[in-house]
Parts: sequence; C-alpha cells; structure tokens
Amino acid sequence: MNRALPTILSGLLLISAPAAVGDCAEPADALVNFTDHIAPILKQHCTSCHGETRKKAGLDFSNYEAVLRGGSGGKVVVAGRASKSRMLELMTAENPAERMPLNGELVPAEQIAKIRDWIAEGLRESAKSGANLPEIVEFTPKDPTSGTMEPAPVPSKLPPITRVKVLRPFPVLALAAAPRAPFFAVPAYECIDFIDAATKETLGSIPFAEGEPHVLRFNRSGSLLLAAGGRPVEKGIAALIDVGTGKRLATIGDEADAALAADLSPDERQVALSGTGRVVKIYATKDGAPLHSLVKHTDWVTALAFSPDGKLLASGDRVGNIYLWDPHTGQVVLPLADHKGAIRALSWRADGKVLATCGEDGLIVWWDVAKGMPMTAQAEAHTRQRAPGEYGKIAGGVLDATFGPQGQLATCGRDYKVRVWSPAGKLLEAFSIADPAQSEPARTKIFPTRVAITADGKTVVAGDSAGRLHSWAITAK
Repeated sequence: MNRALPTILSGLLLISAPAAVGDCAEPADALVNFTDHIAPILKQHCTSCHGETRKKAGLDFSNYEAVLRGGSGGKVVVAGRASKSRMLELMTAENPAERMPLNGELVPAEQIAKIRDWIAEGLRESAKSGANLPEIVEFTPKDPTSGTMEPAPVPSKLPPITRVKVLRPFPVLALAAAPRAPFFAVPAYECIDFIDAATKETLGSIPFAEGEPHVLRFNRSGSLLLAAGGRPVEKGIAALIDVGTGKRLATIGDEADAALAADLSPDERQVALSGTGRVVKIYATKDGAPLHSLVKHTDWVTALAFSPDGKLLASGDRVGNIYLWDPHTGQVVLPLADHKGAIRALSWRADGKVLATCGEDGLIVWWDVAKGMPMTAQAEAHTRQRAPGEYGKIAGGVLDATFGPQGQLATCGRDYKVRVWSPAGKLLEAFSIADPAQSEPARTKIFPTRVAITADGKTVVAGDSAGRLHSWAITAK
C-alpha cells in the first residue's frame, strides 16, 4: 500500500557540486519548458540525490516523466498550481530545517521564478509541447438545507456505459440509499449502479474511470452523489455527480493512493477526503481549492462524516482514534476514545445529537455529542458463535453502521448478520445473508460489507463480499 507523505521529504533537492546553468538559446519571451529551462536547474541542485542511481524519497529528477510521476509521497508538481506543488514549497520554505536543498545553498530567486512559471504554464516538456493544464470545472453549491427541494431525481434515463469485464463479482465496498426516492447506489469496478429498492433492477449506471469507488454519499435532496475512491498506490479522488443526468460536475483531490473515506458537507460547499495518508483534507467544492489539512491521526483514516448541520466533522482511523473537528477552522473540538480497533463507520442521527461509531473491536457506541459521552453501547455486537472444534479468538468486528430516517441504526458484521437497533440501542431484528443452497464452508466465506436503510425506513439493504445484494423488511418498532 501507499506510504503517507513524510513531513519533510528527507534529502529532497540536496545540492550537488556547484555548476553554472548555461544560458538558454530560446528567445527571452519563450514559454518555459523542461528540456531547455528546468532540467539544467534540477541537474545543478537535485539529481545527485534524486537521479537515476540514487532516488531519495522515491524521487528521480533526471527526466521529465519521472518528475511528473513524483515519489513515495506523491506528486511534487501540479500543472497550473504552483501553490500546490511540493517541489516549490520546499525550495522556498522559511525554516532552514525544512528548506531544500537541505543544508545547502539557496536556489537562486531567478531559478525559483523559472520553476514557478513552468508549473503555472502547464509543465511543458519542450518548446514544441503543449500545456498540461487540467480542465477547470466549477461546481455551484445549491445548499439544499434551505428553501423548497425540487422533486427527487430518478436515474432512469442515463446513457449506456461500457463495463469492464471482471473475473468475479466486485465486493460491495460502498452502499448509499437515496434520501427521497426508492433506490440506492452501489459500486462495481470503474462504475456505479443505481438499483431499484423494490425490484433490484438496475435503473442506470455511471462511469468511475479512476478505479474502485470506496465511498458513496447522497446529498440531502438526493440530486447529487459523492463518489470517492481510486486505484491503490496510484490515485485517489472524490467526484460530484448529477444523479438525474449522470454528468460529473467536479473532480476534487489528487491523492497518491485510493481514497478510503470521504463526505460532502450539508451545504455542499466542502468535501472531506482522506485515506492511507493519515491527513484529513477539506476542499472547497466550488473550485477544488484546499481549505484545511487536519493532522492528528496516526494511522489510515477509514471513516469521515459531517454532522447534519455541517458544524462538525467526525473522523476515525485504523487504530480506533475518533476526532470531532470544526471543518471551518480545522481545529480539533473533541476526541472520542472508547474503541480499541479499526473504525469502520461513522453515522450521524438526523437530528445531529447522536453519532454512532463501530469498529473491528466489535463495539457499537451511540455518542451523546453535546456531552462527549456514550449514550449507550453494545459490546461484541456481531460476534458469531464458536463452531465445533474451533479454538482461539472469534472475529466479531462490526463492518458498517448507518442511521435510518426514524432513528433506527442498521449494522452488519463478521457474524454474517445484519442487525437493526432501536434509537435507544436495543436490538430489534437480525437477518442472515447465508444462502441455504450453499454448504456451510461456502456460506462462512461470505460476509456483509455494507448496509443501508431506504428512505421510507421500511427496508434494510446489505451488500456482501461476493458482490451480492440482500434486503429485508423492517417489521419491529
């Protein structure tokens, strides 16, 4: 898996033996390009430590393709965005302990300006190359928290897509019920399907070319879908998609690994994104600009959730840490510290007074957010029975949890069960995903991975590790 970006890319741009950079043969007003202008600068200051034979922090600055690829911490130059380019940030750091070349001479101001121009003009490779500037897609938040909502869109007239053939069904890594219509969204490889809750038929599909969608979240009106994911050790993004048309409205973030956690703020102005990098990043949806980097987690961030009023952001990680943040200032408001295993899900009750958390330690906690204390909890909520002749610790992790519209909580776990709990934390019903037609060994290899409750609160839906969908009527009150 990808490694998080180090606080300082040790050895980045270390100085080599001084050498003058030759005058360019290009006209004074020529656009800056790598071959004629940037390669000589990097050769002078960087390639002794970041070249073909020595690649500190995984960086090779000896050729154009390698510079664009970046290193173990991700990309170091971003076309058109000098302020987001790590190379330039470290070259101009005020702290000598962080500035690159480390323990070396300052890169001359005129060379810094040349690199800045190269980035701003689109990272041209040569004088004859075109710019690599990204397409600018501006998103206009509609703020569904105020005013009258339009009728809920149903994705029944989406254009057909070409699906990637896979050897076996894709596990259900994400699941989201539309908040005002009887369908839900479920991922497949490089696409997302909208499924009718009653018939289980596919209403339509949209592409997700970045790879595997790990997170799906509808906005409050159901008109917008947040999809986040990517390809491991390659790319991670969040996309905002118009549910009615299937059109992608914005692509946000550029992680060096697949995004594992994401959420859209209720006013649609912010997207929170994180994963193996351990840093929670908050972006503006209007233009994709970074707003805050929340640095507190010591392991992969596995869950993110904005409160219904947008005043808090909850984050959980792989070692059980949970924090409540102020997403507008980037400051920690409160840590929540009852879990001892990886956090698998965070879900806010519709009134914003209660946050449900669950994890691999088998614990479900209903938190009274105002007091910062558990309102109630269920230990070993999904621990299966020990089979004859089985010894050792029994895995009892809770893999997902989500609130329904009436305050009931649906969970699923490693006991192959889906459970529905009352608002007070009392078990109401339990359902099994086991297929009676399969033998016992085959049944125990398949477990529920994600769970959702439909908009009317009458049906619980679950996806499993074999890519199947299940649903049951909720009868208990």
